[in-house]
Amino acid sequence: MIYLSKDVKSKIDSIDYSNLYIVTDFDRTVTVGSSSTSWSILSKSNLVPKEYVKERQELFDYYRPIEIDLNIDVETKNSLMAEWFRKHLDLFIKYRLSEEVIKKAAMDLNVMNFRGYAKDFLEKMHREGIPVIIISAGVGNFVEQFLIKNNCYFDNIYIVANFIIFENGVASGVAENIIHALNKNEVSLPKNIMDKLINRDRIILLGDSIADTKMVSDDKRENTIRVGFLEENVKDSFESFKSNFDIVCTDNTAFDELMHVLKIEERKKCMK
Repeated sequence: MIYLSKDVKSKIDSIDYSNLYIVTDFDRTVTVGSSSTSWSILSKSNLVPKEYVKERQELFDYYRPIEIDLNIDVETKNSLMAEWFRKHLDLFIKYRLSEEVIKKAAMDLNVMNFRGYAKDFLEKMHREGIPVIIISAGVGNFVEQFLIKNNCYFDNIYIVANFIIFENGVASGVAENIIHALNKNEVSLPKNIMDKLINRDRIILLGDSIADTKMVSDDKRENTIRVGFLEENVKDSFESFKSNFDIVCTDNTAFDELMHVLKIEERKKCMK
């Protein structure tokens, strides 16, 4: 099901391929709602100690309900999400996960799957030269390898995520400050990405949590079409999603349906 806000039509009509760029979450936005996240790839493999898998699952069982609980205030949740990600990263270091293990796990990403027609969407954006900025709280190494494996890590795609760094072949931290679900508003895009956005002032934002709306600052809200994929706690979260997104997609909405709503094909035909 796709819900459209009453004023989104005018936003849709105001975009064209020359003034548009995409800002998107990755896990369960570009990938299907039931897909494993990039943080869980290692636990699905047979390349890591069982102790790591057990401790990782304990962290997930404790923090994931907090992440999706709309009744917890933002400041408290923000602190707890940072705590979760630091503890998970500490497990990488504790179990001395090697760069080789990361690479081997990345070669077998069958537990991650594109949302329906998401690859087609990325291919269209590439053909039209529209920048796609992925801001992910996931592990950038796996996001990157997933796109490479699926032959769609195009030169118009830019990834801002948690890239694991290694010392002497062993995990030692992340390349920049940890990005989690609630601090994406603090992400500063590198200059090389900002340069690609000059003269582009219309944005399609894609995410699976209300916090993802902060990937684009509020001063750009009128020029942004906010698309939310709602897959968990649908009944309890639907009204909040309606208040924060221009378009709300449920039931694993595929990208072909979304592209139809956004008039992607119609716009292309009109411009020929």
